[in-house]
Amino acid sequence: MSLATKLRERDPAVGSWLSLRDPAVAELTAELGFDFVVLDIEHTPNTMETVIEQVRAVDAADSETDAIVRLPWNDPVVVKRVLDTGASGVMAPMIESAAEAETLVESTRYPPEGVRGVAGGRASRYGLEMEEYYRTAADGIVTIAQIETEAGLENVEEIAAVDGLDALFVGPADLSANLGCYGEWDDEVFLAAVDEIVDTAHEADTAVSTLAVRNADIERWVHRGFDFVMAGTDTTHVLAGSQRAKSTFEDAIEERES
Repeated sequence: MSLATKLRERDPAVGSWLSLRDPAVAELTAELGFDFVVLDIEHTPNTMETVIEQVRAVDAADSETDAIVRLPWNDPVVVKRVLDTGASGVMAPMIESAAEAETLVESTRYPPEGVRGVAGGRASRYGLEMEEYYRTAADGIVTIAQIETEAGLENVEEIAAVDGLDALFVGPADLSANLGCYGEWDDEVFLAAVDEIVDTAHEADTAVSTLAVRNADIERWVHRGFDFVMAGTDTTHVLAGSQRAKSTFEDAIEERES
């Protein structure tokens, strides 16, 4: 089952968040069988050139993993370039109104339903399957809007109801910062906002997701009603594994010399 189908049917899905540019990281993560990986180009040095290599790497893995690209902004020009790489979908930050969500959806659709430019790229086998891709692309493209500001929270009902929007994403860091309680995951104001987004999305039969860095957070957000979760990040895994190895060595030296 494709990720687009899973989200539209609100079936559980698990992904991994990737910030590192090396395609090998994307490939080995996909080899683990995640439903999807998120390739971040908002807060990383990733470029279109590195993204297309990462998408290729995900496709090369022996799995059904899909590649979703987190955009730097809700920009139709960036959306069309990302989708031409063969990515399975996009996620746009700081969506604050239904109109902005509609722009995002239109950017992923060819005319007459949208404004995506038509050209042969990797997604259509460089034009070899352009006609078929033109007819069917929208069926498999995932479109996710990030809710992470007070304005987005205020307009979440209208955003969740936008036709063609597959899911909402709660941006925990930005949302908590904009609510004046950065990183305070147990703050009542933050949790009330999270619950409002989840409940509103589900009332519109729209899937909702978030990022969970720690294992405890994965369980927490699943139990709080999220349909799919980005479970961990590549940088966090590298840091945690390296810290464990370093601590193990230091403990062993201390024990030997005591």
